[in-house]
Amino acid sequence: MKRSLTILITFFLTITYLKAQVSISGKVKDNRGKPIIGASITLKDTYDGATSDSLGNFKFTTTEKGNFLISITSLGYFSFEQNVHIDKLPIVYNVSLKEQLDELKAVTVTAGAFAAGDSKRSAVLSSLDVATTGGANADITAALKTLPGAQQVGEQEGLFVRGGAGYETKQFIDGTLVNNPYYTSVPDISTRGRFSPFLFKGTVFSTGGYSAQYGEALSSALILESIDLPEKSAANAAISPLFLGAGLQELSKNKQSSWGVNYGYTNLVAYFSIVKQTPDYFKMPEFHNGDANFRIKTKHGGIIKYYTTFSYSKLGLRRPDIDSLDLKDAFGLTNTNWYNNLSYRENLGRGWKMNLGAGYSYNKDDISQQLQDQNNQPVILQGKPWYYTKSYAVVNNQQLTQLKAVFDKKLGGISHFRFGAEDWYAVNKSTYNDTLRKLTDNLVSAFAETDIYVTNNLAANIGARFEYSSLINKSNLAPRVSLAYKVGKGAQVSAAYGVFYQKAENQQLFFTNSLGYTRATHYIVNYQKMVAERILRVEAYYKKYDALVKTIPVNYYYAYYNNNGSGYAKGIELFWRDKKTFKNFDYWVSYSYLDTKRNYLNFPGEMTPNFAANHTASLVTKRFFTSIKTGFNFTYSFATGRPYYNLMYNSGNNKYVMADHGTTKNYNSLGFSMNYVPSVGKPNAKTFIVLVASITNVLGYNAVYGYNYSYNGLNKEPVIPPAKRFYFVGVFLSWGVDRTQDAINNNL
Repeated sequence: MKRSLTILITFFLTITYLKAQVSISGKVKDNRGKPIIGASITLKDTYDGATSDSLGNFKFTTTEKGNFLISITSLGYFSFEQNVHIDKLPIVYNVSLKEQLDELKAVTVTAGAFAAGDSKRSAVLSSLDVATTGGANADITAALKTLPGAQQVGEQEGLFVRGGAGYETKQFIDGTLVNNPYYTSVPDISTRGRFSPFLFKGTVFSTGGYSAQYGEALSSALILESIDLPEKSAANAAISPLFLGAGLQELSKNKQSSWGVNYGYTNLVAYFSIVKQTPDYFKMPEFHNGDANFRIKTKHGGIIKYYTTFSYSKLGLRRPDIDSLDLKDAFGLTNTNWYNNLSYRENLGRGWKMNLGAGYSYNKDDISQQLQDQNNQPVILQGKPWYYTKSYAVVNNQQLTQLKAVFDKKLGGISHFRFGAEDWYAVNKSTYNDTLRKLTDNLVSAFAETDIYVTNNLAANIGARFEYSSLINKSNLAPRVSLAYKVGKGAQVSAAYGVFYQKAENQQLFFTNSLGYTRATHYIVNYQKMVAERILRVEAYYKKYDALVKTIPVNYYYAYYNNNGSGYAKGIELFWRDKKTFKNFDYWVSYSYLDTKRNYLNFPGEMTPNFAANHTASLVTKRFFTSIKTGFNFTYSFATGRPYYNLMYNSGNNKYVMADHGTTKNYNSLGFSMNYVPSVGKPNAKTFIVLVASITNVLGYNAVYGYNYSYNGLNKEPVIPPAKRFYFVGVFLSWGVDRTQDAINNNL
């Protein structure tokens, strides 16, 4: 009887308890309507709660009564809290959590830009990548030519990008323009860049649609950020049959400042005596290069950086004259260049940052061109109309002073707003024989742009740039918009639109300052997926040119210019890089299709420019063998033939006509480099050594870049490299910092 009574009482108490419980249920989603798995749902100050399942659903019961606070949290999302009154009825919550913005997770705008360095966008080329690209010989531009968008132009210096001429690409260091990034041009021979890749920690190669912070470039911007403080004090030296060099970097004991100096001397007399050159060098190429720097950290996490470099070079070469059987063209060049860059980056507090920059550059080219006889003596042929184009003396003097200020304000989350202004004061003088021409321009600009992160999956960059040139007395306003949307793990779609302006070239402005800005409008769409040390990138673009400079002949000797030129460039590009599939093996593949035409300069109509190939491709491979402490690097590049033209002045109709045209043969080149690191694996080593050997055009392909024509058009000579191959052997030593393990980890 007692047992039956106990069971009955327990039954009624259980029923009463269950009736006292209240059900709380619902669903947790993100702001795109997708379920959030593993969200935590709790009644604050109680033990009651639950976790959302794979569909985002949750359910739990509570015996609590009265007013409580329900809290829903999930990693990566803003928490949700709301007051709830618990009585008898079930409670249902369908909650949408807003995603927290995170710089490591957020999408980045990649349309038109390849980024590399220490940012989260690191994907393409580091400094070590540049140094170990087979056949590039540590030249930044040569390495960038293996990326989609860049053309394989070997007879002129510069980056020719997406149908743009070399002068349509500008280079910037720490925000300020580099006025002369390459060694001075030599006829039909490309020259390398002035700067070592190891000077920089970050690189953005924008093939279009670049930031409003930068201007005066129709096609492309190469944006370089110099390193901050070195890891420790170190000394270095380099020995090669081509050059000698030594340097020192000194880091303070408190690691808050550093200074450094470097000097290098290059003389090709020994090299040219072994590797014969097509031109006859009567003055062997000789280069002196020196640089210095200091860097100081500030109390608030900012840094002051100064870099200066000075170079002096001279050379002279002769070639057979195309208009005669027994004469020669003698070209001589002496160049002096001095570049200075001062930058100051500071945190101002309350989300504000400041970037100040100043630059000064000086460049002098002393050029002589002579028609000479077989005894290398000057010849005067005043009755020949082509004589005046072959005997002259030119002194070009360029000076550029820059000031730039950029202020950045962090908005809600990770969004930013930045604005600034800059002033370029340029003085350019050119003396042609006894005629002096001078250009002075004060170009001022202002810009503003904002990075807006709606979610981690959706971002936009909206900006505009204003410029005014005192030389041409004209201004412009250039809008720029970029969008990015994440479409999957590591995958995103980006798009960009922008208008870009650039002044005419100095050689045109010397004759008239009535020319306005040339203009290019960019439309870009991009897909990129980057996971597990692999990157796939596909990009399509359309570029419209307006107000290009046209040459209008008056007679054989004189012409004037206007802005009636136009053109377009469109194409699709592919890039694939894989550092994971094969152990210690890194490779990338790039492909570009380009369709471009323009009517500019002396073109009689719309034509493909002679620096543009329809198809360009590169394969770059790098493999390091730890057992033999050696890395082997190969680069194969291909491009279809480029058009060539002989445009001659026709006095009958006072126009330029096409006397001859064609297409060069396809371009093929295999580059190789080898890096031996004997000090790897020696923990007590005090001297760290890297031995480097490289060869360009290993297979000896006979490249033809175009053709030169005689005055009457009857003689035609191919433009070819000065030698089939370039060889390099060098030893690089360092004391104080062991870079060899970095070399292995990065597939040196």
